[in-house]
Amino acid sequence: MIKIGDFNKLEVKRKTDFGYFLDAKTGNTKDDVLLHNRLLNKNKIEVGDTVDAFIYKDSEGRPSATLIPPKAKVNEVAYLKVVAHTKIGSFIDIGLQKDILVPFKSKTYELEKGSRYLFYIYLDKTGRLAATTDIDGYLTTDHSYNIGDNVTGIVYGFQTNNSAMVCVDNKYAGVILHNEYFTELKIGDELSLNVIKIYEDGKLGLSPRQNRKDELDSLENKIMSYLEGADGNMRFNDKTSPEEISTVFNTSKKNFKRALGVLMKKGLITQNENGTSLK
Repeated sequence: MIKIGDFNKLEVKRKTDFGYFLDAKTGNTKDDVLLHNRLLNKNKIEVGDTVDAFIYKDSEGRPSATLIPPKAKVNEVAYLKVVAHTKIGSFIDIGLQKDILVPFKSKTYELEKGSRYLFYIYLDKTGRLAATTDIDGYLTTDHSYNIGDNVTGIVYGFQTNNSAMVCVDNKYAGVILHNEYFTELKIGDELSLNVIKIYEDGKLGLSPRQNRKDELDSLENKIMSYLEGADGNMRFNDKTSPEEISTVFNTSKKNFKRALGVLMKKGLITQNENGTSLK
C-alpha cells in the first residue's frame, strides 16, 4: 500500500501525453497514481524506472504524485505560511499544488494571513493532508545539544507566567523564562537563541541574550550613547524601576546596575539621586 503524505518508491508503469502513471501496488491498474509532467521537477524518467514520489490527495480526493519535495510530510512539524482564510478554516502553503487546511478546531490561536507559524502535519478522516497549531505533544526532548550551543527556535505559545514555549529545529521542546527576554515576543517569531540550561526532562532552557561579557559591553555602549544624545545627563540610575530599564535599555536591572558600576570604575560617569551624568 502507498503511504499518503510521505515519500514512496514506486515503479513507472506507463506514459501518457500529460504525465506518467505509477504502480500503486494494489494489483489493479485503475489505482495507479498520476505523476503530472509539471511535477517532474526536471527529472527525466522512463517506463520501468523506480521513482521516490511524494503522494498526496488532490482536490477531488484522488492520490497524486510529485517529485517536487514538499516543505513537510505527515507526522512532522514545520514553519509554514498562512495563505488564506475561509469558512472552513485557514490554508497554509506546504509546497504542493494544493494548499492544506488548518480546520477551525485545530487552531489554538489566531492566524494572520501572510505570517508563518509552526504546524503539525497529519491526515484527516478522508486521508487528506491537514495541519494543527497544537504541536506541544509532538515535540521531543531527545537531543544532543549542550549548554552554550546557539540554536534557532520558534515561539509557539506562552505559559501562564509569560515564559515563552519554543520549538528548536522544528522538533525539540524548549522554554524562554519570562525574565530572560525584555522585548515583546509573539507566536511565530523566529529567534537566534543560546542554550543556558538543560532541564531534568531534557527540555532546553533558552535565552535570546548574548553571553554576559558581550551583553555588558553592548549595554555599556548603549548607556554612553544615550547620555551623549541627552547632553550628558539622564534620569536613570541604579534606583530606577526594572520596568523602566527594560523598556528603555532592553535589559534587566541587574545588568543595568552592573554596567553602571563598570562605567563608574572607568571614570566615565557619575551617579546621584537625580540620575546619571557623563564626567
